[in-house]
Amino acid sequence: QVQLVESGGGLVQAGGSLRLSCAASGRTFSSYTMGWFRQAPGKEREFVASINWSGGSKYYADSVKGRFTISRDNAKNTVFLQMNSLKPEDTAVYYCAAGPYYRASSSKAEDFASWGQGTQVTVSS
Repeated sequence: QVQLVESGGGLVQAGGSLRLSCAASGRTFSSYTMGWFRQAPGKEREFVASINWSGGSKYYADSVKGRFTISRDNAKNTVFLQMNSLKPEDTAVYYCAAGPYYRASSSKAEDFASWGQGTQVTVSS
């Protein structure tokens, strides 16, 4: 399995931007599908975005489409989530996850085997 560490969360006003990063250990990072999920208090964990091993295919939840962008740098073993036009409803703990290459289009948490510890994103109105 790969070890994942998220960073970049924080407090931002509505309409602002944040960039989350997820650093992965291991030499096989480029073989993984990478995803971002989030969990708000009292709610289930939900899919945000995923990206295939090469970065050529990206998938987004309807709620973030057009505002969030997922990307990866395989040379640096890092995946990013650029979040623009943030809304109070985006407030959650954001988790980075790694899954097998053939799960690139999956939005199911159970398809991702490795998870980071999460980073808090708070959007004030």
